[in-house]
Amino acid sequence: MDQRIIHISVNGKSYEREVETRRTLADFLRIDLKLTGTHLGCEHGVCGACTVLLNGHTARACLTLAVQADDCEVTTIEGLAHPDGTLSELQLAFRECHGLQCGFCTPGMLTTLTEFLNENLSPTDAEIRDAISGNLCRCTGYQAIVDATLLAARKLREKRV
Repeated sequence: MDQRIIHISVNGKSYEREVETRRTLADFLRIDLKLTGTHLGCEHGVCGACTVLLNGHTARACLTLAVQADDCEVTTIEGLAHPDGTLSELQLAFRECHGLQCGFCTPGMLTTLTEFLNENLSPTDAEIRDAISGNLCRCTGYQAIVDATLLAARKLREKRV
């Protein structure tokens, strides 16, 4: 079994760990770091449940090897809240608009939409739907997620004024 030492920052905390070179980032996060918010659905990169931010950009943790994240910053669902523990505007909007139901897709939706809102605070419904097109949800029918994203975008725009 081939091992390698990686240096990784996860949710602002630095780690140095020896990992098997074939270990996925998802397994590293869930098993080694005990951060179970990153969900595993299909394990083929199709469902989006395992989406994390890797240096600020979405990545499928089930398809990314932990060694590929060496010297990178990873943000999981656990790291989206503000440093004082208060929820982000997007998380609050998901709660207010019922953008989560069973919660299985929620971590991937929130990380995907966090990157999206970092780039676009005036999205259309169609742009939001396109942004989450790689994230599957069985419960909400997506409209509540779109509504939550529009609400979060509006509140983030208001904060900037």
